[in-house]
Amino acid sequence: LSESQERMLIVCKKGREADLKSVFDKWDLNCQQIGVVTDTGILEFTKNGQVVASIPSESLVLGGGAPVYDRSFKEPAYLKKIRAYSIEDIPEPRNTRSVAEALVKLPSIASKKWIYSQYDSMVRTNSMNTIEPSDAATIRIKGTDKSLCVTTDCNSAYVFADPYTGAMIAVSEAARNIVCSGGQPLAITNCLNFGNPYNEEVYWQFVQAIKGMGEACRTFNTPVTGGNVSFYNQTVLPESVEPVYPTPTIGMLGLIEDREHFMTMQFKSAGDSIYLIGEPRDDISQSQYLRHIHGVEFSPAPHFDIREEVELHKVITKLIRSRGINSAHDISEGGLFVCLLEKSFHHVLGFDIKSDLLLRFDAFMFGESQSRVVVTCSPDKNQDFENLLDDENIKYSKLGTVTEGQLSIDQNSFGHIVEWKALYDGAISKYFEN
Repeated sequence: LSESQERMLIVCKKGREADLKSVFDKWDLNCQQIGVVTDTGILEFTKNGQVVASIPSESLVLGGGAPVYDRSFKEPAYLKKIRAYSIEDIPEPRNTRSVAEALVKLPSIASKKWIYSQYDSMVRTNSMNTIEPSDAATIRIKGTDKSLCVTTDCNSAYVFADPYTGAMIAVSEAARNIVCSGGQPLAITNCLNFGNPYNEEVYWQFVQAIKGMGEACRTFNTPVTGGNVSFYNQTVLPESVEPVYPTPTIGMLGLIEDREHFMTMQFKSAGDSIYLIGEPRDDISQSQYLRHIHGVEFSPAPHFDIREEVELHKVITKLIRSRGINSAHDISEGGLFVCLLEKSFHHVLGFDIKSDLLLRFDAFMFGESQSRVVVTCSPDKNQDFENLLDDENIKYSKLGTVTEGQLSIDQNSFGHIVEWKALYDGAISKYFEN
């Protein structure tokens, strides 16, 4: 009954025990036979030759005879504050550059390079991201043309605002990252972190998150192959007990059938056209911008429609396989502005774009409405690109062009990408130094 980690149970084909053991020996891992499969329907444990436990296995399995609890739950009181939110109450900033600089330096957005560069990313030289970044970590399968994509995703603020939608977004963003890397989502595992389940409001969060995760997984045909649940994550204060934000973290696996379909996120050449696929909205709900610049904790989850998400994935996959685009990167924390910066850093390029005058500028640049991807294509492919998107009947807009490094929005200079890269790369180390 111990929950100690780094253990797995494997059922081996009879007669292949030595082959299995040789694999574990190669990797310096422990492997011991602990029993055999029987046809009795009984789970039996012995110690020193004596039976110490014997129970029908069906009694331990959901769908069999295992007990199912029907625990009470209720909506959290804080939802009243969320429902009272209105974007009209949020003033638009006068100095958008200073806002952007503050966002880029947030620990939730800034580069984590200071942390991960302390570890060896070159082990067995299988990583395809060592030279070029992509939305999902991608590992080649040597001896084949195939590669694996893996990603972990969850925005706990979205789940706090709306556990059902927030959990759907966590699954969808993971799938989007794999699709933007050229892969096909296959399956997920999860790490479900919540407070005390005997707290009816916490248990409501849990129930809704499971339902949302289930709907998204069925939509993307990504079975849940395993995972864990961690309850009782809370802080005891003198006058209250505060649960953590509900955090159903999704780990997703995908497959790139042909390595030629591997897609990276970064701008490739100055002069390339920049397009936004997906519909921008007057939405700053639960964005890093709203929470950290305006200090507003209670707002709805950002706009999300799983049907839009599915159509977006189909289009991105077609564009990649037809070689119609040069890069793809999804919009997530920090909104469009952070997405464009992340596409600029690798080759020290920049962008010259125009905002949507029908939307608030802060919503267009910093909002986190879902199901949007920024892509680039060579100018000579613009017409073919637009024809394909018109045929698919999906929303898109041309934002502008890739530059040699200067950043310009609506003909207003936002400096050079080198300045922004210094802010982005140095924020985490400075955070720990302070």
